[in-house]
Parts: sequence; structure tokens; C-alpha cells
Amino acid sequence: MNIRAMPAGALVILLGGLATNLSGAAFRFSEPNDRSVALHEGDQPVLVYNYRMVSKEGVPADRTRSSYVHPLYGMDGEVLTDDFPKDHYHHRGLFWAWPHVRSGGKEYDIWTLKGAEQRFERWLNKEAGGQRAVLEVENGWFAGDRKLATERVSLVAHPAQKDSRAIDVKLVIIPWNEPLTLAGAEGKSYGGLTLRFAPRTNTVITTPLGNGKDDLPMTRLPWADLSAQFEGVRQPGGAAIFVPKTHPDFPPMWLTRHYGVLCLGWPGTTPHTLEPGKPVTLEYRVWVHRGAADGERLKKAYDEYERKR
Repeated sequence: MNIRAMPAGALVILLGGLATNLSGAAFRFSEPNDRSVALHEGDQPVLVYNYRMVSKEGVPADRTRSSYVHPLYGMDGEVLTDDFPKDHYHHRGLFWAWPHVRSGGKEYDIWTLKGAEQRFERWLNKEAGGQRAVLEVENGWFAGDRKLATERVSLVAHPAQKDSRAIDVKLVIIPWNEPLTLAGAEGKSYGGLTLRFAPRTNTVITTPLGNGKDDLPMTRLPWADLSAQFEGVRQPGGAAIFVPKTHPDFPPMWLTRHYGVLCLGWPGTTPHTLEPGKPVTLEYRVWVHRGAADGERLKKAYDEYERKR
């Protein structure tokens, strides 16, 4: 695939951090099929970005989707994410979607793919080396033939550290020709960056509030983590999402579910309208780790993220 760099635009996702390559292994891309691009660091899998439509046998056709990361791999090659889970067919690895999208007097649901969807439009850049890998793509939000917004996705992965991999996420969304209103789910707040985890045991969700067994709906948090025992590895692992203090309405609302999902909600249950030509910028870090992560370890990693921004 010959992909050339082009000017930046509307939705950007950055994966990585300013890390040193401890393994000495260079990043490389592969194409496992005609709808996905896989990223590896040496022989270690990092992630797969699905840029064209993906479906699954036995799942309703209206759950076909694109523009998301699955699998996202753990530090020992374990699969951290799930796709088409039976309890929520629309959940899709590491993804970004909203249940309430209003444009032109009509409402759409990109979260459950009712009336609108994300579609690949063009590649912007692809490069891999010893210190980082860059994958950039432009997508659109469409309701049939009608375009609602442009999004650009850029994945920038930096080398793994001893027991962790930092994944910085930047989302910039621009309405197409008309104002675009986003809102999260009533009473729950989900709508935005979401991480659905693979089947596992011994799940522990940790936030600055602790690691109790109760789910947290509509809770404002700077970070949240899910650690568990995943299939195929001897020790636990997991991933956290960090939110920088520059984020709109910091700290944003969250929904955490012990069945296996971290849902970051922005703008939450209060609608937010974007005007054409005026993008919104949302930045995050996905921090993949080996071993269970307690509050002290997570706070240290979060503080380091903030310090290096």
C-alpha cells in the first residue's frame, strides 16, 4: 500500500508516548486482509486498525462497522479487546462513537449504528521505524449518502517500556456543512472514547475513588483502569484511559462496567453543538500494562503523562 502524507484535518488519534526503544525492535506494518492494517513492534503485535467495513457471521447485518482498533494487544501478546460480544454486538474494541448525533433536524446513533456510520475516505500517512510508527486516515460520518462530519485518525505508537505501553489519543471532529450536536446516553453518559475488554477473570476496575465492585455511571474522573487475568498469559494485565487537564469540561463523565467496558463520556448527558469549521479537540492516553495496576501505580503513570505534555 502506497500511502503519502497529506495535510491534517478533523479527527486525530495519537497512540504512544515519548519513550525509548528498550527492545531495539523496529515497528512494522502488515495487511492481514483487505480491510485492516496491523502494527507490530518486531515480532510483538501492538494493534490492528480496521478501516473498512467488518461483519461477523451470525450477527445482524446492521451491526457492520469500520474505523476502530481490534485487537489491541497486551504486553505479552494477549488480546485485550473484544469485538461483536454477544451482550452488546455494537461494541468494537477501542472505538469512538456517540448515541445521540443531531444534524439537519434529524438524530442519528453512531454508537449502535442506527441511521449513521463511520466510513473510510482516504489514507493520509503510514510510516514505521525504530522509535515510532505513524498511521493516519481520514473518515467521514455518513447517514446514507449525506455526510455529517469528517474525522481523521492518526495512530502514533512509541516503543514499549518494561511493563507498559503508552497510547496517546487525540480526537478532533469537524461538522461537515451544518451544526452537529453530540450527547451521551441518558442516565449513563457513555458516548466518546470506549474500550471493550476481551473475556477474562478476576476483573478489578480502579479509579481515583478506589476499586470497589460497584459500577460507576455518570461519574467525573481523570482516569480509570481495568485489570484482569486474560486468556493465554500467566499473569494479569490490563489498560487504563487517562484524561489530561486540558480536556473540555475536565474531568469528564464516565461509565464503568465490570462486565468489561470503560466508557468515557463527552459531552456526557448535556448536549454540545459544534459549528462547521470549528473542531473540538479531545485528547487521551490509553496505558497498556503488564501486571495488575493499583491506585498508586496508576497515579504515578498519570502524573508522568501530565508532566510530559
